[in-house]
Amino acid sequence: MRNTLKFSLALLIAVTLFSFNTKENKSTFKKVSTSVYADTLTWTLLGKIDYLKKPDKLYGEVMFPVINPKLKAMQGKPIVISGFIIPIDNKNYAISKNVFAACFFCGKSGPETIMGIKFKGDLPKLKTDQYVTLKGTFRYNDNDVEDWIYHVENAVITAGK
Repeated sequence: MRNTLKFSLALLIAVTLFSFNTKENKSTFKKVSTSVYADTLTWTLLGKIDYLKKPDKLYGEVMFPVINPKLKAMQGKPIVISGFIIPIDNKNYAISKNVFAACFFCGKSGPETIMGIKFKGDLPKLKTDQYVTLKGTFRYNDNDVEDWIYHVENAVITAGK
């Protein structure tokens, strides 16, 4: 009885997952270049980062990010990322893997879980913890300790307005 229940549940999950594989859904993944799809930038990939201790003129020894090769290849390329809006001040926002209460500033995660945003056109009115999907250009920073490690430039909100 127990194995029949497990098998039935597994079959139900498999059917559910395969039902999302339709022509309509396949068309939402637009090819951006020959090797990078617009939906490939994930928080998991951004989290695959190492740090190297180096001297800094102003702060002494600082942990500098070592960007992984897959992200280096995405520099200047179109990306899509989803996350939570974190207001920085009246004119700047960041997108975070986590809500404000668990974001980088609160000590619950690292600097790789947040990206600075430079919007294309006028600055939109956004709320803290609003979940959005952004389309823009990826840029990483591995040498300026006073800047974000990751950025989305020319960002446009595609979902979550």
